[in-house]
Amino acid sequence: MTRILLIEDDTETAEAIVAELAERSFEVQWAPNGVEGLDRARTSHPDAMIVDRMLPGMDGLTVVEALRNDQIRTPVLVLSALGAVDDRVRGLRMGGDDYLTKPFAIVELVARIEALLRRPTESRETILQAGPLELDLIERTARRGEREIDLLPREFRLLEYMMRRSDQLLTRAMLLEEVWNYKFVPATTNLIDVHMGRLRHKVDAPGEVQLIHNVRGSGFILRSHQ
Repeated sequence: MTRILLIEDDTETAEAIVAELAERSFEVQWAPNGVEGLDRARTSHPDAMIVDRMLPGMDGLTVVEALRNDQIRTPVLVLSALGAVDDRVRGLRMGGDDYLTKPFAIVELVARIEALLRRPTESRETILQAGPLELDLIERTARRGEREIDLLPREFRLLEYMMRRSDQLLTRAMLLEEVWNYKFVPATTNLIDVHMGRLRHKVDAPGEVQLIHNVRGSGFILRSHQ
């Protein structure tokens, strides 16, 4: 049974959503505030989440951002009474996968959840390998051969994304959208180059064969085979 986590402080709204999803054979957990919702998201591993933006204890976008920083990629539908373009953009950039403005029709909410669930999910592997690199997704550790690599959370996510797509050219736009969750790519930014420079310094130590390559004018590639 598909498991949905609903984080919503309005009891009437929550009961209507739970009833409709249960009628359609979804298993629904309900958390009435952001703190409890974040804890349940981290421990119950739902298939998708519905998160209200304005929550007591911790607002919905902070919940989503915390999950993305933990590398939890569960699809999230953000609910909000704030429907301006800037509000929707911020919700997506903070890690939401879709944004639905209140008031809404329950049938549309269900349709959006079903659409999120149809999206392809990344591999459930817990250990990734690419050439001499090994990434443990459970322990959150990285190694190159016998050498341990100390990575910051964003660097870990960046390397994970590249290892899942080793030997493929990754453009800056792809990295911004998938690693930073930017749905609208800025015209000019050196964000990728700065983080990639730091990651390359850690992955490719002096004297080691270079794994991360800059393809001039195109993007980057992690070569698992030399």
